[in-house]
Amino acid sequence: CCVLIEGCEESGSFDLPFYIDELRDIIGKPDLLICLDAECGNYDQLWLTTSLRGLVSGTLRADVLTEGIHSGAAGGIVPSSFRVLREQLNRVEDAQSGHLIESLHGPIPEYVAAEATAAAKTLGRSIIERYPWHGQTQPDSNDIAELIVRNTWKPSLATVGLGGAPDPTNAGNTLRPSTSAKLVFRLPPTVDAARAADALVTTFTSDPPCDASVTFDVDAAESGWYAKPLTTQLTESLNRASNEFFGRPLRQIGCGGTIPFLGMLEEKFPDCQFVVTGVLGPHSNAHGPNEFLDIPTGKNVTACMAAVLGDADQIIRAVD
Repeated sequence: CCVLIEGCEESGSFDLPFYIDELRDIIGKPDLLICLDAECGNYDQLWLTTSLRGLVSGTLRADVLTEGIHSGAAGGIVPSSFRVLREQLNRVEDAQSGHLIESLHGPIPEYVAAEATAAAKTLGRSIIERYPWHGQTQPDSNDIAELIVRNTWKPSLATVGLGGAPDPTNAGNTLRPSTSAKLVFRLPPTVDAARAADALVTTFTSDPPCDASVTFDVDAAESGWYAKPLTTQLTESLNRASNEFFGRPLRQIGCGGTIPFLGMLEEKFPDCQFVVTGVLGPHSNAHGPNEFLDIPTGKNVTACMAAVLGDADQIIRAVD
């Protein structure tokens, strides 16, 4: 059993491919790879992650002046950099529906609908209620299975940062020279992130309104991943473990987040079986306030993985 501890995933895992190659004689050709950095739909059973979305992140910027000008003196003559930015965003995302350009969409395998339906039956409205909604805000669909598919196999956009403007309490009557936005696009597992990034750059920067200076600087482009079918023996082992330690059967679901190195590992070890699971469940709030792990679930997942490793010899022999 070879244990590889990767400690910089949140920083991009830049060194992992080097060490995978450098230690190839020690690693050999693994038969089973377990990744413990994924989600769980609830804390009541073991969850197997079957897919992860990719991402493109970058900064969209619109410049109209070299310095700020009094809005009374310039308004009506100089276009607002915020308006330019909004118009460029509208090229990529429909403001009413949230639908993104087709180059960010990819084919969805047939099994996804059935998987999402089964997960929706298990999780119900907890898929919606796990988030800290403000006021009467709600998703634009009540179809739980459809929401799961949107979160795992369709693209989405989040504006995670804004630049070029002061806090409203400190703002003056100045027409600002520029506006920028840090954007994160989540991509379906079947979309090539580099091609998606190229499409975004072209769409954002071609023929800008008023000939304003518009740039989109990409800082990350990572393709997603989706699992090949597990062997019957491995699936049965996971299900037995879930029933033994949680008292409920195994469930499977895609993940809306990204673990970039999984695609790299599958390229290097194409014959290896992947078990991707984790304890990132409801209200655990990764990267947000009060981030936490559910300790009983962590113990149960640990026990489940120990049981699967105990079955590894039988699982591997079945493949051979």
